[in-house]
Amino acid sequence: MQKLVIEGGKPLFGEIITQGAKNAVLPVLAACVLCKGTVRLANCPCISDRYASARILTALGARVTTEGSSVSVCCDDADSPNIDSALMKSMRSSIIFMGALLGRYGKCTLSCPGGCNLGPRPIDMHIAAMKRMGAEITDEHGAISCNAPKGLTGCRHSLSFPSVGTTENIMLAAVCAEGETVISNAAREPEICCLADFLRACGAKISGDGSGRIVIEGVRELYPPKDPFEIIPDRIAAATWLSCAACAGGELLVRNCNPAHLEAVIPIFEQTGCRIRVFGTNIYIHRRERLTAPETIRTTVYPGFPTDAQAIIMAPLCTARGTSVFVENIFENRYRHTEAMRSMGADIRAEGKVAVVTGVPALHGTVAEAPDLRGGAALVCAALGAEGTSEIYGVNYIDRGYEDTERLLCSAGADVKRISE
Repeated sequence: MQKLVIEGGKPLFGEIITQGAKNAVLPVLAACVLCKGTVRLANCPCISDRYASARILTALGARVTTEGSSVSVCCDDADSPNIDSALMKSMRSSIIFMGALLGRYGKCTLSCPGGCNLGPRPIDMHIAAMKRMGAEITDEHGAISCNAPKGLTGCRHSLSFPSVGTTENIMLAAVCAEGETVISNAAREPEICCLADFLRACGAKISGDGSGRIVIEGVRELYPPKDPFEIIPDRIAAATWLSCAACAGGELLVRNCNPAHLEAVIPIFEQTGCRIRVFGTNIYIHRRERLTAPETIRTTVYPGFPTDAQAIIMAPLCTARGTSVFVENIFENRYRHTEAMRSMGADIRAEGKVAVVTGVPALHGTVAEAPDLRGGAALVCAALGAEGTSEIYGVNYIDRGYEDTERLLCSAGADVKRISE
């Protein structure tokens, strides 16, 4: 078991380079199943979810080689369309392999995915979309068998909710399907555009990504891009480092990010009184005085305020002057971090979709368990600004989405140690 030991009260000074996006690299790795030849990827984050994807690809028969943030994948010898239940449960994004495997083999067997417990996240939209394209799907004792004996056929999909995972699965299934596929009410996240960019670089015909209507014209085969494909920066990781500085105080330069992807987040920091400067691919944050609480923060689909940043932004507001109200509109179970924050002295009342945060003068160190990926990151943020020492367990959750957490923070002046027990 590992824990992060954080000595709070040390302002941050320096810079942190943003990693590649967790939610972009995972569907791109799944898309490698559709390519003939060796795919080379750059700026891949060194996180446990990336390693879980690599294990799935290896189990399918692919050759995966890594060197730091560079990954090469060759699926020429991949001969198995089946994913073991244990591998499926290693992460939520494993469901994305459904569309890729059906697109390549016309069949696959998998199970329900795992990941953080954020409330019900059914895969019925994924299954319904594959059925519309010609797949026959059965579920026996948790084993989901998919079979498209006549191949997949393009069709029109009108999503009841702009689900990122469903949009990605349809894209992966459709790029080599017969005919045209249209996705209405598609997700618009930057990670969707990254997947579309990768597929286009492989020869796919896709248009409309970034809007609510994506059109895909099926092609016969996909081939690797000539040059290494670079994964976009992680917007949630960038928001996390900004929040760390807002909690601990000081000055921090977050480099190699895309500020356009954070247009719903940056104004929140400005409303708190942090000084923000954006230039090129960099965001500078300076916090000296006690923060001021913004009134209401509502999570919604992109380009609105992201649910993944909700807990992270809540951390600095625990000591802000005034009261903030959070309304969580995406997941039901996304306030699990609030109990640990209350143990640090925070005044948080959460019920249903709403959490009310009344700022207190200061937080104090505590011993807490990370409840999930973003909740764990929020506890790290809060601990940096708290008085005294905090011990954060459940580091395996944090490692799912962040690389070298303690090294990056220490490089900016924090006192964070990883200890194995």
